[in-house]
Amino acid sequence: MEQTSKKKFNIVDVIAVILILAVAAFVGYKLLGRGGSEVGAAQTVTVDYTVKCEGVDRDLYESCQKHLPSQLMASGELYDGQINSVSEEDYYVLDGQGDWIKDPQHVTLYFQVEATIPKTDVMTTEIAKQEVRVGKSDYILKSEFIEFKDCIITEVQWGE
Repeated sequence: MEQTSKKKFNIVDVIAVILILAVAAFVGYKLLGRGGSEVGAAQTVTVDYTVKCEGVDRDLYESCQKHLPSQLMASGELYDGQINSVSEEDYYVLDGQGDWIKDPQHVTLYFQVEATIPKTDVMTTEIAKQEVRVGKSDYILKSEFIEFKDCIITEVQWGE
């Protein structure tokens, strides 16, 4: 007697084939540049801004100068921007009688930062995962070698 074998697909086989096809389609989509051409490549705009950090230890000014320019970073990732320069001013505190006196151990640092961001219809300036706008008072300035928290952005200028 001759035996004939019949192969049947069960539901597990069908799901496995669908998953394999989905993974192959996803990998192809990623490898082929997300399905589009680069004719409409994103335009960029340059943003220059000033970051003010108050009450900083006086010795940090010279340390910062040694590491400039310094590329911006956040979460271990480098961004298309850099800290170009730093300047210092005296830092003042209130004494016991309500008078402002110069603090000999601290200074106010002003950092000049330049970054390149994608140009969009509505300018939402986000650099290194932080929004950049005048008056932002909890800004974290971070680069490969420099980090200051609770700084304030005092000026922002967008290029053409």
